[in-house]
Amino acid sequence: MEAQRALVRQVGDRVRESQEALVEGLVQDIRAQIGALDQEAAARSLLEASITENVVAAINFLRQGIDPDQLEAPTAALAYARVLAQRDVPQSALIRAYRIGHQRFLDHTFALLDDLPAADRVPVCVELVRLSGQFIDLICEQVGRTYERERDRWVASRSGVRQRWVTDLLGGGPVDRAAAARALRYPLEAVHLACTLWPATRMTSFDLVAAVDDVRAHAVSALRARAALVVPTDEYEARLWLALPGPSNAPAPPSGSASSSASASASASASASAPGYLGAPEGSLLHAAFGRPGAGLGGFRTSARQAARIKEILGTRLGSGAAAAPLWVHYDQAAPVALMAGDLPAVRDFVMCTLGALAAAGAREAVLRDTLRIFLDRHRGHAATARAMSLHRNSVQYRVHRATALLPRGERDLADDFNVRAALLAVHWLGDAVLATGS
Repeated sequence: MEAQRALVRQVGDRVRESQEALVEGLVQDIRAQIGALDQEAAARSLLEASITENVVAAINFLRQGIDPDQLEAPTAALAYARVLAQRDVPQSALIRAYRIGHQRFLDHTFALLDDLPAADRVPVCVELVRLSGQFIDLICEQVGRTYERERDRWVASRSGVRQRWVTDLLGGGPVDRAAAARALRYPLEAVHLACTLWPATRMTSFDLVAAVDDVRAHAVSALRARAALVVPTDEYEARLWLALPGPSNAPAPPSGSASSSASASASASASASAPGYLGAPEGSLLHAAFGRPGAGLGGFRTSARQAARIKEILGTRLGSGAAAAPLWVHYDQAAPVALMAGDLPAVRDFVMCTLGALAAAGAREAVLRDTLRIFLDRHRGHAATARAMSLHRNSVQYRVHRATALLPRGERDLADDFNVRAALLAVHWLGDAVLATGS
């Protein structure tokens, strides 16, 4: 028996050496096979943390012969279960992920046994199946209890009730709008501006609630909103809807603002001139992603969907190492990127083919890209670009000349600059994720 335990420990050591590849493959498999778990960047990060800690715990269970009665689910696994409960993801999706993980763990482990003598291989495989099955059952039991407790708590809370109504409204199926409006205390017939909010710095869930309420008060005051609806998505994120005032008493967006076009509405008759621009208040601790204003239930849904797309873009940008200062971004500022950001490899290919050497990930190229982007956005006006960037006109001319020289066909690429502008906008919002890294 001791010889068998020594072999199991040896196998555990081998799995630990290939742990990174195992985790990467597991993340890809689970996202591909369980659509409910293939969510936005923040949730994917929690999924990866949960898988990583579970794999480490499983390896230690094999190597150290831990008493099953002392086995505790990893912290990240329990946190991920709570988040899924808050987001109304079925528990069956979570348990299925563990079953997929168990099978892939065994497949990965068995592939490492080829050099063992045949007499040792069978009993070791049997022991690995027994131990891994014991591990997965105990972990599933613990994360399942955590999920159920959090689900009961969340549904019983007022936030949970609001989230269930909002989930029904966003689901696209039939819903009792009058009952929903009464339960939410929010006018669904209004012109809606949706926003997704999440921390720009580390904070407790209590601090997040306070920060979101500060944004709500700021937004209601700045836009003279008729009503506001705040619905936590989970302990790391919240959604905000604002019922905007009618066109007759709506404030205009700031003059000359690059985001003033966000006042476009989904309803030509009811909300064509409704304001959608909102700037961050001083001292804000939250990132904010806004959709366009839209009327009625359709606008409620569409604006929220657009805000989610902008959050996804900002998650990519922040994840690529961009500054983490609070960003408040409206859909119209990045709409073309929102439409194509679902396929980052394709966007990267487009950027590299369109910008050529200007797509390098260096500081010099970044300055030249920003200058060329602002220059083209201001109708190729050197003076207007100089004012926007607080530069001398000669500096702008020099930078534009250098940037143009790095394009694949030089000045000829600017004869019809649509592709160049789209590529520059993609880099501006998605950052290093779509740049040539030199690898």
